[in-house]
Amino acid sequence: ELDWLTADGQTCHYADVQNEEHRNDMAKEISRIAEYMAQGNNFYAPYYRHITLDSWATRNEDTIHRRAKLAMNDVKQAFDHFLSHRDNSRPLILAGFSQGGMAVVELLKYMDDETYNHLAAAYVLGYKVTPQDTIQTNHIRAAHDSTDVGVTICYNSVKDVKYVLPILCDHCIMCINPVNWRTDTTPTLLHDSITVTMNPNYNVLVLANYEGAEYKPIMNFINVGDVHSCEPWLYKECLQRNIQLRTKMWRDKN
Repeated sequence: ELDWLTADGQTCHYADVQNEEHRNDMAKEISRIAEYMAQGNNFYAPYYRHITLDSWATRNEDTIHRRAKLAMNDVKQAFDHFLSHRDNSRPLILAGFSQGGMAVVELLKYMDDETYNHLAAAYVLGYKVTPQDTIQTNHIRAAHDSTDVGVTICYNSVKDVKYVLPILCDHCIMCINPVNWRTDTTPTLLHDSITVTMNPNYNVLVLANYEGAEYKPIMNFINVGDVHSCEPWLYKECLQRNIQLRTKMWRDKN
């Protein structure tokens, strides 16, 4: 959502979960994600007061993280509710895109060790994991292949490293290619035409032969050379298979 005015004329930097239009916008994206992530799983995706695009457009880390505290608190409360109702015999998958990726990182810091023991994998799509994040918890371990469990999968995609968005990628310490599940520079082909190569200097994926024209520029800084909006969709078949594989591996080990 964009910034909006409350009834008393105050600027609000958060989505309103009670606003039907905002809820419909959230449900639209959630339902698309559920089409491939929910199959065979107990899928839970809460509405929360995520910060607005205008907040991200400031490109100011302090502003973003200050405002995001309320949003992340919503997510933590929703997670507690989920945990109080879940079947503890089942493996746990966390997944989030962009601001949702931030939420996954924060939940990894927030969860207790017993909950972490049930984690098959955490997917941070289109956001970063920083050294500071790993200092705050031992629950963040970078994935090294397609089958390790209790790990974090993290990636960002650009058409060239000159388009890296610092607020999403700066100081990111991990990246894995979700097509070949390698952490080196071995290129791989996606959809028979797109070459995906991990750049270890920036820890991002560089895409060749992909314009990303279906994703229009947002506020003149997202989808402008980067292809941020593609993260949950371009690799969805890879992600769907990998979620199934990692949950199987977790069950085999437990």
